[in-house]
Amino acid sequence: NFQYDARTRGEMCNSLTLSKEEVEQRIADGQQYVVRFKIEPGIEVHVDDMIRGDVKIKSDILDDKVLYKSADELPTYHLANIVDDHLMEITHVIRGEEWLPSAPLHVLLYRAFGWEDTMPTFAHLPLLLKPEGKGKLSKRDGDRLGFPVFPLEWHDPKTGDVSSGYRESGYFPEAVVNFLALLGWNPGTEQELFSLDELVEQFDIHKCSKSGAKFDFQKGIWFNHEYILRKSNEEIANLFAPIVANNGVDETMERITLVVSMMKDRVSFVKELWPLCSFFFIAPTEYDAKTVKKRWKEDSAKVMGELADVLESIDNFSIEGQEPVVMKWVEDKGYKLGDVMNAFRLALVGIGKGPGMFDISAFLGKEETLRRLRKAIEVLK
Repeated sequence: NFQYDARTRGEMCNSLTLSKEEVEQRIADGQQYVVRFKIEPGIEVHVDDMIRGDVKIKSDILDDKVLYKSADELPTYHLANIVDDHLMEITHVIRGEEWLPSAPLHVLLYRAFGWEDTMPTFAHLPLLLKPEGKGKLSKRDGDRLGFPVFPLEWHDPKTGDVSSGYRESGYFPEAVVNFLALLGWNPGTEQELFSLDELVEQFDIHKCSKSGAKFDFQKGIWFNHEYILRKSNEEIANLFAPIVANNGVDETMERITLVVSMMKDRVSFVKELWPLCSFFFIAPTEYDAKTVKKRWKEDSAKVMGELADVLESIDNFSIEGQEPVVMKWVEDKGYKLGDVMNAFRLALVGIGKGPGMFDISAFLGKEETLRRLRKAIEVLK
């Protein structure tokens, strides 16, 4: 590809090939022009990088970058960046590795201005790569694979397209920070969960990888799950309560917290709680066909009728009050415990999933448990 440099500048129409008078006349006539940085060949430019060490670039491969355009009377990024950082007394420039090819120009600019002694320290971080591991991560990858790329939901003003954000998707800020911190960096230990204070204490930029980090969004989901487990039941319940209310259920925080204590280890996001545990608050109106076929035996209606009578006779309907009585009944009758509990679960929940059966029945209470049990007997027979 053509490059404007020491080999080609002598063939171009510029202030090096035109007379001073002609240059001045062209400017006076209003012709647009640019100011370029003249890079001398045969120089070895050294960039002291905190991650990559001493990076050496031969000036012969560098082009004469444009620093100013008369068309808009503004400096280009390269010039504005150097002057701005110098005036703000920036000490460290930490940026993505795609800027590494520009680093030698920036070093030469600092020298040209006589600012070499105050030149900041550079660190070029590895890129975040697509989940497949090849190519730079983009928002299209998130749209394609169904994970957020932006911290907040973003609306494209030109196309109207909406890209999901980590906040709106239900990620905890500390989980996202923890996840991102370990992309391209590791502490040299097996530890993966870090508080922000721990990250501050242990972070060492010299331990950053020189190669790109694959953006494993599944790992980000894992981090969010771990932070759900770390948070108190009360904290998760406060986030879950509005979801319960939005589904038309008026329930106390105490009971919502109890449900969270039983179910939070099964989800990666708070929003996943409702589909999993709505049965605690709303009785099933239908029964999963596959579970019915597999778990509801020919004698299930009869056995569940007996179980209803056993449960009705129990005064203490806590887990401790129910379990020994029901277990003794199962043993005395010679029933298979799995068959009994699977049918019991189907009757109370409507599907074949959930926590321990006595946790569920104790939460529902005797009256609701018996009502659901007898309804299932009537419907499924």
